[in-house]
Amino acid sequence: MAQKPSIPKGTRDFNPEQVAKRNYIFNCIRGAFQTFGFQPIETPSFENSDTLMGKYGEEGDRLIFKILNSGDYLNKANEKAYSEKDSTKLTPSISEKALRYDLTVPFARYVVQHQNEIEFPFKRYQIQPVWRADRPQKGRFREFFQCDADVVGSKSLWQEVEFIQLYDTVFSALKLEGVTIKINNRKILSGIAEVIGASDKLIDFTVALDKLDKIGEEKVKEEMRSKGISEEGITKLQPLFTLSGDFESQIESLKSILDTSEEGKKGIEELAFINEAISELGLKTAALQLDVTLARGLNYYTGAIFEVAAPKTVSMGSVGGGGRYDDLTGIFGMKDVSGVGISFGLDRIYLVLEELDLFPETVSKNIEVLFINFGDKEALFSLKAIKVLRENDINAELYPDAAKMKKQMNHANKRAIPFVVLVGDNEMESDTYTLKNMVSGEQLNVSLPDLIKQIK
Repeated sequence: MAQKPSIPKGTRDFNPEQVAKRNYIFNCIRGAFQTFGFQPIETPSFENSDTLMGKYGEEGDRLIFKILNSGDYLNKANEKAYSEKDSTKLTPSISEKALRYDLTVPFARYVVQHQNEIEFPFKRYQIQPVWRADRPQKGRFREFFQCDADVVGSKSLWQEVEFIQLYDTVFSALKLEGVTIKINNRKILSGIAEVIGASDKLIDFTVALDKLDKIGEEKVKEEMRSKGISEEGITKLQPLFTLSGDFESQIESLKSILDTSEEGKKGIEELAFINEAISELGLKTAALQLDVTLARGLNYYTGAIFEVAAPKTVSMGSVGGGGRYDDLTGIFGMKDVSGVGISFGLDRIYLVLEELDLFPETVSKNIEVLFINFGDKEALFSLKAIKVLRENDINAELYPDAAKMKKQMNHANKRAIPFVVLVGDNEMESDTYTLKNMVSGEQLNVSLPDLIKQIK
């Protein structure tokens, strides 16, 4: 018996309706990217291993899919590593390439490799799949798309302002109202750590602070104590735990907390600039919110940090994020190229739109009319009409076989095709078409121009 086919864990098949819905999201995002002046690039699905390895930390390196060298890959294997079953030392000798883990490192490689052809500042967008050898679970896949936009070669804060507008534009186009764009600044977090005498514990401090909403003030303080943050430092943090109000009032509170930190003051200035610009420009449907507990990407973000939360009516994590980095290309020897970028979480956006029933009915635009096949003569007559319908942007097709009419009608019903056309001897003699509405059951005998009008 033949083995039942399957796909690898963490991957998915998409049916025509799902592909249509995903393309709808892609097209909204792509359209906004282009409106804002971002240019598309694409990089290979796989890169040289040394391009990717060592760029994501130890955990990230473990999640990179390695590709075995073609041919007799054991021929050049490290014999000592092979005999000792040391996979860490063996892998480089049998695998020189790997599937890309994200779009950011390949982008950095692209910028360095093509720096003489690129006009800086360079605004690029990229919508491509990435692969991670992660443990599959709900909402986490081994193959998924990333939708990224970045600007490199400019330190201007107007870029951050534009990215907030870009998020607002995309979610407004998707009719996803009530999205919150949360913003923080790495310099604020560094400043707070400095003020409480915990600069060397920045990561520990921010990881604990990030849990404020989930575990509450006392538990956060307990965690900070366990990480060696002093009682005096925690006391200085007290205003942070009660930080509330609008953007401006939170900025004022931060000024008093960070009055002794130059780094912190710089972060406040940057946030105030961005907020004032957005207040003046306005947003369509999203809201901008300062969130001092936001601490994603601290290993590489150096300025603004973004995270986008879905509307409160939906139980969903972030649907986007990003930030400012000052040395993306430094990993490939090109120093001091500042950049800022954001990403859209396609799969989560899809789930939110599905839950809120926000996909337009027209998104899965199907075949609009099926011509019933009564034989070769009738089929040729029908195909001449189908050619004209397609030229008028009407999706039309001919049933390929002269099967029983009931079978052809059932096919139209199963595919939810709204109209069928019947062409027999009478229709061919009078150069007309019998159009049947599959919903109402109504039938009309019409000319070709009227057929086009009726379907449209």
